[in-house]
Amino acid sequence: MIRDIDETQAPLLDHLLELRTRLLRCVYALAVAFAVSFYFADDIFAILAQPLVHAFPPGQGKLIYTKLYEAFFVELKVSMFAAFLVSFPVIANQLWAFVAPGLYAKEKRAFLPFLFATPILFTMGASLAYFIVMPTAFKWFLGFEGNKGGLQLEALPGTGDYLSLVMQFILAFGISFLLPVLLMLLNRAGIVSRAQLVTARRYVIVGIFAVATVATPPDVVSQLMLAIPLLFLFEGTLILMRFTEKADAKRRAEEEAEKAAEMAAGQATPLLP
Repeated sequence: MIRDIDETQAPLLDHLLELRTRLLRCVYALAVAFAVSFYFADDIFAILAQPLVHAFPPGQGKLIYTKLYEAFFVELKVSMFAAFLVSFPVIANQLWAFVAPGLYAKEKRAFLPFLFATPILFTMGASLAYFIVMPTAFKWFLGFEGNKGGLQLEALPGTGDYLSLVMQFILAFGISFLLPVLLMLLNRAGIVSRAQLVTARRYVIVGIFAVATVATPPDVVSQLMLAIPLLFLFEGTLILMRFTEKADAKRRAEEEAEKAAEMAAGQATPLLP
């Protein structure tokens, strides 16, 4: 049962103390996740390296580091990256617990689906990047190895550069897949309508390809693998908006009919002497 907005007015200091408590819980969750991730940093990096391992011929894959401290900082970055992903549900829960008391029950019901859809869509985008896009892109990158003008061209990716590239892929695809959440929130807030998005479809398509160009490495394969799913997500969001707008219109019509019936019943009631 979703309760309506809290009718009590807490002092500002109480809100600040609650915010401090919520933020400390987020920090504690992130710190614990970082400690555990740092212990398993080698295993996590081995998982992230699998797309490159499979892109190389069997037994020929190699990563190097040219700075003495690079390998250590790579472990720190891997641990922080994994810690954020693991602790995100706790962080999101604490933020929701702080904001929810200030929302009406109707607003809570409207916002909850987006809260659940966000990690699902992010995971879908990250999985697409990890299992499909990165192996395909890495094989294409390694295809430039060979004899070039009498010189042997060999790929020797650095550890830090590779990790940055993997994080760029995962974050770019994961965040980009949140496009339906953003559009639906804007639609529910009354900022944009489905008709406006349909009218601006050509500009949205251009914007999607621009985002894919900036968010991914400068190769056509990665850009298309991000842009094409985003186009499908955009069109799917338009279909979802059609159903939600029809449902909202039906609900408003029913509410207006109920109000009209109540007013008519009140006018028809005879006055007592």
